[in-house]
Amino acid sequence: MENLTEQEIVRRNKLEKYRELGIDPFGQKFDVTHHAAEIKAEYKDKTEEELEALNAHVIVAGRIMFIRKMGKASFFAIQDKTGNQQIYIKKDDVGEDTYNLFKLADLGDIVGVEGTIMKTKTGEVTVRTLKYTHLVKALRPLPEKFHGLQDKEERYRRRYLDLIMNEDAKRVAIQRPRIIRAMQEYFDNEGFIEVETPVLQNIQGGASARPFITHHNALDTNFYLRIATELHLKRLLVGGLERVYEIGRIFRNEGMDKTHNPEFTTVELYQAFGDLSSMMDLNEGVIRYAANKVIGKTTFRNPFTEIENPEELTIENGGLIDIAKPFRRVTMCELIKEKTGVDFKANNYTLEEATAIAKEHKVPVEPHFTVGHIINAFFETYCEETLIQPTFLMGHPIEISPLTKKDPSDPRFVQRFELFIGGHEFSNAYTELNDPIDQRERFEEQMAEKAKGNDEANEMDTDFVESLEYGMPPAGGIGIGIDRLVIFLTESESIRDVILFPQMKTR
Repeated sequence: MENLTEQEIVRRNKLEKYRELGIDPFGQKFDVTHHAAEIKAEYKDKTEEELEALNAHVIVAGRIMFIRKMGKASFFAIQDKTGNQQIYIKKDDVGEDTYNLFKLADLGDIVGVEGTIMKTKTGEVTVRTLKYTHLVKALRPLPEKFHGLQDKEERYRRRYLDLIMNEDAKRVAIQRPRIIRAMQEYFDNEGFIEVETPVLQNIQGGASARPFITHHNALDTNFYLRIATELHLKRLLVGGLERVYEIGRIFRNEGMDKTHNPEFTTVELYQAFGDLSSMMDLNEGVIRYAANKVIGKTTFRNPFTEIENPEELTIENGGLIDIAKPFRRVTMCELIKEKTGVDFKANNYTLEEATAIAKEHKVPVEPHFTVGHIINAFFETYCEETLIQPTFLMGHPIEISPLTKKDPSDPRFVQRFELFIGGHEFSNAYTELNDPIDQRERFEEQMAEKAKGNDEANEMDTDFVESLEYGMPPAGGIGIGIDRLVIFLTESESIRDVILFPQMKTR
């Protein structure tokens, strides 16, 4: 008790008073018939006389967020998952014992109320209490509304308080699963099958990323937490499922910032007999479908803009993003030529020539870089942040796309696109590589990169290559970052706003 505040001591002292009254301070089952939003929607247009004639009976429950005690009658407000509901309680309606029980209540307590619907003189839809039930005593006071829990770090660490005090946090928490459900509906309607694949994998593959490593005691060997779902999903195409997708957690042992969390959610989808254009159509379609179904609009605030005044946000200055228009389609080399004048497509530069051009343009070059890596570095340096309106970036160098089909017109590049919105990548799609001989060679090249120090390179997956030898249909595939899409559609600021429990530094 010596470390408790005065308020916390007072609340704990009330526990015995509840027990003396024969009431469990931490409650029992309570059957609820209505929520706040339902009550407002159903009765907001009724007059006081109509409500009195209806004598509508409801049972609600929630956390006390406001109390105004006034002698023999009081007002208070409870919060449930849909919002706040005002309650009126009168001594003459509930009896002296129950009213005295109510007077033990503190902000943050959870209570149940059975009563009828009325309207106050100000026109607010209110529940008039006929029966009051104490459910849970809160032993800690809530943060003070206007000054408490302002620290974002504390909001993320104590998300339960953030959800209580911050309506926007609750809105995002509710909208996120609805967005995911809308995406599932869209893919299901297109004939795709939702599947599950292993999180623990003995091969680092499917993407270029640094993995988390764990030890499997029974097998006495190390496993990776998956960095992608790709290679298992492609095996299912070999098996004849034709259209598959998986929404699941991915783990990458990398940095944290406004758009990165080491544990995040993606959807990966593969379509037999499809290609890059199939994936573009799906990508545009699913984003518009989720936006319209869950949010009800197609123009959104750019979550990465530095413009703070909402009135200054426009499509022209990049403050607003319009997803109703067809997404732009452009190659990496076209963009680089636009921004720097360097034409990597027309000129088949040697590594020495490309390195010299990179140094001239202050583009960083690492020891394992090839010409393809340098092209990608040019894009990241000069082009990436300029792709504000939705843009499909195509024409990636083969060196950075080890699982992708070559472009038949120029084998230096592959049939791949990334979707950029607000200068950030949202999706990554391929016309999938299904040539097992080519695939083995790509893996061998990745192993050579690994030997040179690239710890994000893929490992050789012999079983996957063998599966391709049985024949995988021509296919398109795509991965979409769910967290970034939710940031965009909910107009949030950070990945930590859309993940309920983001990774945090240990205190």
